Amino acid sequence: MANQTVSAWVGDPHGEVDHPVADCPVEVTLHALRGRWTTLVVRELFDGERSFGDLAMALPALSDKVLADRLAQLVAAGVVTRVREPGWPSRVRYSLTPRGQGLRGVLEAMWAWGQDTVRSGTTR
Repeated sequence: MANQTVSAWVGDPHGEVDHPVADCPVEVTLHALRGRWTTLVVRELFDGERSFGDLAMALPALSDKVLADRLAQLVAAGVVTRVREPGWPSRVRYSLTPRGQGLRGVLEAMWAWGQDTVRSGTTR
């Protein structure tokens, strides 16, 4: 049986390019997930809505600046929503959008591919 993903490329103009283009579906996905820590921030949000502090505690080696940058990037990509709650002090909550939830399968596939690569000893 043909791979459905590869089959989707057949007949799509993006499947025929000889250089990266910004509106290529793979490039769009890679752009949304670019940068160190991004996949780990998304992973933490798979468990549900979190505050900045919750995310910082879950990823203690991640600087606040990089966390803020990654969250802004994910919001801009339509992967995460940012909701500021009223009151004093105000709280900001982050959660995955439906598009963000759709990344679960992407990250699981990346995990499986990486696991196979590590097991085969061909990581470099």
